[in-house]
Amino acid sequence: MDPPSRRRRGGVTCAVMRRPGAGTATAMLSRLLKEHQARQSERRELQERRRREAIAAATSLTEALVDHLNVGVAQAYVNQRKLDREVRTLQAQAAQFARQTGQWIAMVESFNQALKEIGDVENWARSMELDMRSVAAALDYVCKGQLQPPLS
Repeated sequence: MDPPSRRRRGGVTCAVMRRPGAGTATAMLSRLLKEHQARQSERRELQERRRREAIAAATSLTEALVDHLNVGVAQAYVNQRKLDREVRTLQAQAAQFARQTGQWIAMVESFNQALKEIGDVENWARSMELDMRSVAAALDYVCKGQLQPPLS
């Protein structure tokens, strides 16, 4: 028997015995090796195709999620802008109301002061009236006393 020789085929080393009829075994091994390599190549291609499909699906899912989240973020941004406008409007109205309230308070205080002054004038007028009545009574008394003849 011949010593075995080593042949390298597609990364696989096979020991082939050299003997009569070994050609058919070699052909069979060669065919098996080719079939194995073809199946491995098909598996790699299938695996690569599945990997590409998974990447495409993940990319599509990621884009859909980002789009969905962006819609929510955009709506939140729009709502925030509306709230900011409403806050500014409310602040302006509150400031205007504070100014108007200050004006009303000043008017009420002015009116109150005017009423106090009217009350002071009324009291002064009563006081003057009483004084005038006293003076009139005194003058009347004096006048009546001069008209009567003296008692002698």
